[in-house]
Amino acid sequence: MARDFTLGRRGLFAAAAGLGAAAALPGVARAAQRTSTGTEVVEPDIDATTAWGARPPAGSISTLNYTPSQIIVHHTVSENTNDFSRAQAHSHSHWVQGLHMDGNGWVDTGYNFLVSRGGWITEGRHRSLATLRGGSSFVLGAHTSGQNTTGIGIANEGAYHDGATPPAAQWEALVSLCAYVAYQYTIDPTEIYGHMDYGNTLCPGIFHEMLPQLRTEVAAALG
Repeated sequence: MARDFTLGRRGLFAAAAGLGAAAALPGVARAAQRTSTGTEVVEPDIDATTAWGARPPAGSISTLNYTPSQIIVHHTVSENTNDFSRAQAHSHSHWVQGLHMDGNGWVDTGYNFLVSRGGWITEGRHRSLATLRGGSSFVLGAHTSGQNTTGIGIANEGAYHDGATPPAAQWEALVSLCAYVAYQYTIDPTEIYGHMDYGNTLCPGIFHEMLPQLRTEVAAALG
């Protein structure tokens, strides 16, 4: 079953009066902050590495003591599964971590965060969530050559270079995560890019064509 996003983006960025009732639903905030325009910026439900049982890093995780200036969107080129469960999101995170550590020889998952086809968000590289919540530093990932020191990498479960489109729940979760990242790090929504903007790759597939929509919806969520 796909994750319930009946609240939509307006619900995720609701006034404080509605947060009490919303907190009982999947994917709704642990914390909220208010922008200068009065919009509530809600931390989406993110499963930390401890929640999905990630392997320990194979070495030191580097933290950059400044804020990123951009968000870079990816896809993982995994199966376009119809299993939209939280368990599948965790299984996918294990698959990506194994691919990056065992296949690529990296210290940990290359992406900072992952968004499943069912709309579940998981922390990728260790400490990415803690630094995001802090809002003053971020974890050095391994997702985009030449851009890892300036960008947060968010990867979407699935393969989207062959005409597939993301499920609604996945899109909703991507928007809410990008909005929270943009708020925490004061990143302008125009600074959301796709992997192919920086290299000869098909990644992130159709998400690249959807970047104008993503920037618009993130800007609207930020008020």
